[in-house]
Amino acid sequence: MSQPTPLPAAPATPATREACTGLAAQVEHHLLHTMATAPAAASPIDLLGAVSQAVRGELSRRWVQGDAADRAAQARRVVYLSMEFLIGRSLGNALDALGLGAAAGNSVAGHAHTLEEIEGQERDAALGNGGLGRLAACFLDAMATRGLPSFGYGIRYEFGMFAQSIAGGRQIEHPDPWLEDGTPWEFPRPDVVHPVRFGGWVEHPESPDVPPIWRHAGTVQAKAYDMVVPGYGTERVSTLRLWKAVAPAHIDLHAFNSGDYARAAEFKNAFENISWVLYPNDSTPAGRELRLKQEYFFTSASIQDVLARHLAEHGRLTNLADKVAIHLNDTHPAIGVAELLRLLVDEHGFAWTPAWRITQRVFSYTNHTLMPEALETWPVSLFQQVLPRHLEIIFRINHELMVEAQAARPGDLDFMRRLSLIDESGERRVRMAHLAVAGSHQVNGVSALHSKLLVQTIFADFALLWPERFGNVTNGVTPRRWLAQANRPLSALIDQRIGTGWRRDLAQLAQLGPLADEATFRAEFMAAKQANKRRLARLIANSTGTAVDPDSLFDVQVKRFHEYKRQLLNLLHVVTRYRAILAQPQGPDGQGWQPRTVIFAGKAASGYAMAKQIIRLIHDVGRVVNHDARIGDRLKLVFVPNYGVSLAEVIMPGADLSQQISTAGTEASGTGNMKLALNGALTIGTDDGANIEIRQAVGDDNIFIFGRRASEVTAIRAAGYQPMRLYESLPQLKAVLDAIASGAFSPDEPGRYRGLVDALLWGGDHYLLLADYEDYLATQLQVDALYRDPQAWARKAIANVAAMGSFSADRAIGEYARRIWQVAPGT
Repeated sequence: MSQPTPLPAAPATPATREACTGLAAQVEHHLLHTMATAPAAASPIDLLGAVSQAVRGELSRRWVQGDAADRAAQARRVVYLSMEFLIGRSLGNALDALGLGAAAGNSVAGHAHTLEEIEGQERDAALGNGGLGRLAACFLDAMATRGLPSFGYGIRYEFGMFAQSIAGGRQIEHPDPWLEDGTPWEFPRPDVVHPVRFGGWVEHPESPDVPPIWRHAGTVQAKAYDMVVPGYGTERVSTLRLWKAVAPAHIDLHAFNSGDYARAAEFKNAFENISWVLYPNDSTPAGRELRLKQEYFFTSASIQDVLARHLAEHGRLTNLADKVAIHLNDTHPAIGVAELLRLLVDEHGFAWTPAWRITQRVFSYTNHTLMPEALETWPVSLFQQVLPRHLEIIFRINHELMVEAQAARPGDLDFMRRLSLIDESGERRVRMAHLAVAGSHQVNGVSALHSKLLVQTIFADFALLWPERFGNVTNGVTPRRWLAQANRPLSALIDQRIGTGWRRDLAQLAQLGPLADEATFRAEFMAAKQANKRRLARLIANSTGTAVDPDSLFDVQVKRFHEYKRQLLNLLHVVTRYRAILAQPQGPDGQGWQPRTVIFAGKAASGYAMAKQIIRLIHDVGRVVNHDARIGDRLKLVFVPNYGVSLAEVIMPGADLSQQISTAGTEASGTGNMKLALNGALTIGTDDGANIEIRQAVGDDNIFIFGRRASEVTAIRAAGYQPMRLYESLPQLKAVLDAIASGAFSPDEPGRYRGLVDALLWGGDHYLLLADYEDYLATQLQVDALYRDPQAWARKAIANVAAMGSFSADRAIGEYARRIWQVAPGT
């Protein structure tokens, strides 16, 4: 992987110094004039509002100044379309970026509060769910820090996916109304409104010179709300523009006046529910329709906004591809390919061929999954109902694609079927990933293995047709939030030893490598880790009621729950370990058992029954293990509810071991693996996704790799994998599965997990948990042995931090800017 291009060190600007000097006065001003409270009586919530407003003022200045400069320069802009932007809390990030952390701390200390306390009052922005959204947030931070003129576009969800609680071991989903008390971080733009239309039919005039007319059945207004993402050590900011769905000004007054309030509001609700909830449950026809409407709603509004801005600056659209790069973050905004064509042809008078050339030059696409079942498709019938004009456009794109495929491989009908934008097997469905590939000039995966497998598997035919379109950009994370802010003890130590430049040039962490041989530095490094573990132990006690020992090995798996991520394999190890401690209290080698705290966190999609069942099993196993006096503190199992960015900022710095154990060939990249390694956790994982590049960076001796490689997984499945043979030949595995299936951890309902075990034994064990079980257990014993040697562990943990330079979002954005978007910093 290429190393990041170093960003120049950025001394504080005069504007920053002035803002720092005057921050206390601004806070007092906003307490009185914005929060309407006497400064002497200010509560933590009042102080949160006042400090945020003071910071907002500085961000506003930078936003206005930067936008004016971009307009004057007629800059080429990056437009990043994503269904998710998991930005977390904004105050701490903004204070760090502006260099105002110390000033803010002093200001709130004058009111007898700490800055940490004030920052803790802020709610996480519920604009995302997992790695896709967190990556998008990291990228906006990096775009601003690298000086790219950039817009992120998404939806202003009033409710997040859901807030998670646990009752009786079950995941309970609650609304997540993050906006109920408002947020100081958004800037409403009442003058920026775009109509988004749905349904109806298409009329085709007799004259070929007159474009088709879409007689839509309904219109919703998209209203803009901006959030500003500051760059670190620079005046540049990125804009995150979010769309709220608003019904046209209409109400059934007759129904209202007659007392039928529900019917009077029905029209309004039918439109405005588009921006209510992130990822509505799409297991019902109504849910699927809403999901498609959401995707089109934000994509259409965003592209209309891009065209309006471009016309205001340039007066014509013929040069659109020279001035705008639109990036599709996965397939959710892929309908944008058809939407840009529709706008150019139907509303701006372009002929089809030049419109198609512009579209392909404008768009690029990042794929985030290798699993065919996870690639987004929509029934043609639903498209016909919701977006009839777009379906026609997709059919025409497909016709031209089939002509090109026929010319490339005459008579190869299977080749044409595989390439087609329409899946004709069974119910006819539109393949959104195929649309994104056809409509983009560049397509990339997010790790070296993922990008290689893309062109060998799901996009192999497209790669034969257009090999020049495919490449790789390995993911990265922002060191500002994920080390400087999340891990104050370690970042302070790094600053002391090598300076502060690593925040903008993460490759500087390599200077820590030689310090691993210095006893004093190892002691200071592990002291920082221990402080983070104590903080995490407090969080666990407060959120779960379980006391855990910070001196134990903190074994962490935090991510979305999915069978391919194999949380169940981790749990099988926990049960195996529990049974082994009971059978051999002195340990397998007579040296005792290394105390271990196994920590899970993550949400399961509301309609994903198997993932929710695994969460329940974790709790059932934990209830037994944690209360078994024979075990004591040698093993604890906890599940931290309602995982999100703010929780991750506490969990990741406190982790000793990072579980990255997906079935090889299924994880596109991962970014949690990077964040955990950056914070000094050692990885136990498969050779999958970015684990491979982490292994190459840190060295084979500083990571625990186990299990089948991707090629071996393919070979095992092709040979006819039989998990029952492993069950019958491995007594330890058989005993563990029998205990789970027979109700050892669910005595109130002995058959509760019979189906889960049957899915492994009789359902084919699709993700090869049992095939990797033995190797996983053996590798966990290696982890125990190393952790018993604190000095050796510290050396390897330091080596991990020192090797993380290439996993910066700044490096990734530099590659996107240079190779895909053709945008230079500051232009």
